Amino acid sequence: MKQGSLYEALFQIGTLIFVIIIVHATYVTVIRPNAELIQEQQQLMQEQNPDIVPERSVFIIVRDYEQEFCIIFFLWAVTIIGMKTQHTLRQRALLERTLVKLQDGMSILPEDSRNYARPVQALGPKEKEFLLPRALLAGLHRFQSTQNIHAVSSIIKDTCETEADRMETELSIVRYIAWAIPSIGFLGTVRGIGTALGQAYQAVAGDIAGVTQSLGVAFNSTFVALVVSIFLMFLLHQLQLQQDRLVLDCQNYCDERLIRHMQVPEKANS
Repeated sequence: MKQGSLYEALFQIGTLIFVIIIVHATYVTVIRPNAELIQEQQQLMQEQNPDIVPERSVFIIVRDYEQEFCIIFFLWAVTIIGMKTQHTLRQRALLERTLVKLQDGMSILPEDSRNYARPVQALGPKEKEFLLPRALLAGLHRFQSTQNIHAVSSIIKDTCETEADRMETELSIVRYIAWAIPSIGFLGTVRGIGTALGQAYQAVAGDIAGVTQSLGVAFNSTFVALVVSIFLMFLLHQLQLQQDRLVLDCQNYCDERLIRHMQVPEKANS
């Protein structure tokens, strides 16, 4: 578990650095040069014909620093969501396997728990850390020590709930990013409006180009931040749905393929 946490932390830091390099390089070489070129062309066209309404360009909409930060955070969150989605799908693959080999009508006695636990213990180191093997082993060990089926059900439920809480906690960084993106967009709005107010004297004199450009920064940053946030929240909720289904399916797996086969001898009951 500690190695997994270390790997996850290194993965998040590495992907953040990689995303920053790629996005900033794209902005420097592609987005900002094209945005400046398009803006110059639009200004020339408006000088020749004031009635022309310039078309909104994607390069101009996303060219400012606030939009760059929003895109960086969005791609960073997407890589984290992708990693956790892959991990969840790998855990779901175990649900298709028969880890406790039982036929219909067969029962598991407390003294047999160790034998039925061996196939689960024979899994690879990474697979043994998944939720389903841990829940099965916890149930079998508890059954062997207590000879109480209710105690088995309780320990499996507690294991699944603990895993659900852990997965919920690990999504805190993604939730922070989902909160930070609209905030960055709002900062761009404040910066643009503040700059526009500082150039109000130029608008009074008849030159509204600076005010228009500053207001464009304000509205474009908000627009990009909201659009990005909508996509990010959709991906986050899809991941949470997959994780919740994994926990419920693991509980059902243990109920159907383990607990219902358990039987306590009458002497133990008495």
